[in-house]
Amino acid sequence: MKHNFGAGPCILPQEVFKQASEAVINFNDTGLSILEISHRSKEFEAVVAETESLIRDLLSVPQNYSILLLQGGARQQFAMAPMNLLKEGGKSAYLDTGSWASYAIKEAKNFGSVEVVASGKENNYTIIPKDYTIPTDVDYFHYTSNNTIFGTELFDIPNSPVPLVCDMSSDIMSRKIDVSKFGLIYAGAQKNIGPAGLTIVIVNNDLLGKTGRTIPSVFDYQSHINAKSMFNTPPVFSIYVAMLNLRWLRLKGGIEEIERENIVKSRTLYEEIDRNPLFRGPSAVEDRSRMNVTFVMENPELESEFLALAQKRDLVALKGHRSVGGFRASLYNALPISSVHLLVDVMQEFEENHK
Repeated sequence: MKHNFGAGPCILPQEVFKQASEAVINFNDTGLSILEISHRSKEFEAVVAETESLIRDLLSVPQNYSILLLQGGARQQFAMAPMNLLKEGGKSAYLDTGSWASYAIKEAKNFGSVEVVASGKENNYTIIPKDYTIPTDVDYFHYTSNNTIFGTELFDIPNSPVPLVCDMSSDIMSRKIDVSKFGLIYAGAQKNIGPAGLTIVIVNNDLLGKTGRTIPSVFDYQSHINAKSMFNTPPVFSIYVAMLNLRWLRLKGGIEEIERENIVKSRTLYEEIDRNPLFRGPSAVEDRSRMNVTFVMENPELESEFLALAQKRDLVALKGHRSVGGFRASLYNALPISSVHLLVDVMQEFEENHK
């Protein structure tokens, strides 16, 4: 058995893999594969309806918010968010906490003025800036809740005088949030929700249609709301697998239970990083991510040797992002605590080998 700590396309529960593989051959006894079923069929319309319902139920999404099942990933939302919320001649505010936040800032500048209220860049994004003020004369304030590359996470929702926009790609469904405090949430599904290809958008309907600009229909949230996420052919298989995974999450006990498990998993690994003299965590302790645990060797020359031992023990995808090096263990929802325990055992074995 491989223990997958990869940060990209997520680990999913084995029962979800099994159910999805069966549907590839015969979806709901239709005699057709889920890969070929019409997105206009009543069977797939039921999948879309259930997926939206599961998201609304698990996150307690208010009724005046729309849930959209789109494509294009968070990178497309970096542009769609300001396109739909930033008024002509208007201004937005952004918190710069890492690479993905900086990409979002770059895209927003194509549609209006951007005020970066604070940045962690000078500290190599190892901390979440805290001493900043959100201006009142902007159309929205944007932040990224979890930073996969640098291993930081913002747990407290900012108290904002303007609509909040959040990229939750890598921690959505991992902990409880109050959706009513946000104007817009978007998230690539490929961390905790399902396979790559699906993007979740949750938007307060009251914010739309006020920019004064002409928005191409395919980039207009209202187009997708009106078409019930069927404005163009949706990512059928990705939505179906997301539905299966959200069913699994609900049966586990929902967000409250998975948050408890995620706290235990991350705490277990961070305790070993702090105890083991061969390793250290570069991120500020108060900002450590539960989803992406980053750590380095005190002696960088030992990194390749540790990775080789981990690979031998069937621990895969532990190498850190190419821009920062070191190691990264992604602890997404479906990763069992047993995988974390094995990683801790291997770290302790490595310590014994180098005494």
